[in-house]
Amino acid sequence: MKKVLFKKLLSDYLGFFFITLVSTSVVIWVFQAVNYLDIMIEDGRDYLVYVNFSLLNFPKIISKVYPFALFFSLFYVTTKSEFNNELIILWNFGVHKIEIVNFFLKISIILLIFQILFTSILVPIAQDTARSFLRSSTINFFDNFIKPQKFNDTIKGVTIYSETKDKNGNLKNLYLKKDVGKGFQITYAKKGKFQQIANTPILVLYDGATITSVNNNITNIAFSKSDFSLSNIETNTTTYKKTQEISSSKLIRCTTNFYKLNKEEFILEGKKIENCSYKNIQNILRELYKRFIIPFYIPLLSLIPLILITSSKESSNYNKIRLITFLIGLGVIIFSETTIRLISNVLVYDAGMAIIPFIMTLFFYLFLFNKFHVKIKL
Repeated sequence: MKKVLFKKLLSDYLGFFFITLVSTSVVIWVFQAVNYLDIMIEDGRDYLVYVNFSLLNFPKIISKVYPFALFFSLFYVTTKSEFNNELIILWNFGVHKIEIVNFFLKISIILLIFQILFTSILVPIAQDTARSFLRSSTINFFDNFIKPQKFNDTIKGVTIYSETKDKNGNLKNLYLKKDVGKGFQITYAKKGKFQQIANTPILVLYDGATITSVNNNITNIAFSKSDFSLSNIETNTTTYKKTQEISSSKLIRCTTNFYKLNKEEFILEGKKIENCSYKNIQNILRELYKRFIIPFYIPLLSLIPLILITSSKESSNYNKIRLITFLIGLGVIIFSETTIRLISNVLVYDAGMAIIPFIMTLFFYLFLFNKFHVKIKL
């Protein structure tokens, strides 16, 4: 009978955990997807790039929501079981409260392993793939990012301004500024329009002049028609690989070299690994901490809701205990995220930060163990 009761408890917990995780992640993803859409439109990229980029960011959102969903689900199931008298049935069948603690602690270790695999393998791959869509994509919708009476600097090194723009994409009174070496080039045109000529995007300008200033040498050339080529251009959207997109094995190798090698050797070896440098080592350490240490707060977040079984709904301060328990859980989640910023490149200090979740988990376990095992001597 105990097995049946534990299966029921586990089924309720995992079911609500899955619902909370997916629903919360979808809501956050929708808000982010709208933001990504604005970026893609302003950047003039294909909608297929937008769809792939936004979908591939979903695993990252799940990894962020995971700890909260886990804590909230167990908090909800524990509260529901108490109000539905399901916990009383467990106690009547001889289930000891410490057995519940040990049971959920074991489940949390399994969930911890899943989270580590998720954050250290799947999320970096998804993030890198998402960024690769930006790196390999072309800017197809130039008309989209030109808004009348607004300066646009989507194209790297180029600023474009148009006084008016009609529904056919015809531009009037254009202003373009382009960086040229150590100087700049300013072009004014009365009219302009984006066209595709031999699969090459071109901004055709009419009735204007181009002023070029390089090394204090200024030239002024008037034209009746001029083609401003937009092939092989880059945008200001970040397309280089970020630390969060690099595989865990490479980050570990970079960190190992940092602590093992001298400065000259590290610089030499760092060139073989993406983003591996003295300047970026703190970001790498924080990323590794986020992938491999933050998940160890999961057992702690599984123990905190079990404070509720130290009391019952008949108790006059049960609602107060519920509120305090919920606030403690939220506090731990916020604290765990805050510790990421505290990571430095001092080994002893970082090691101290890394053992905090283990110490806190041990403390909470001993607290509950002492509550349910009166005879224990600490």
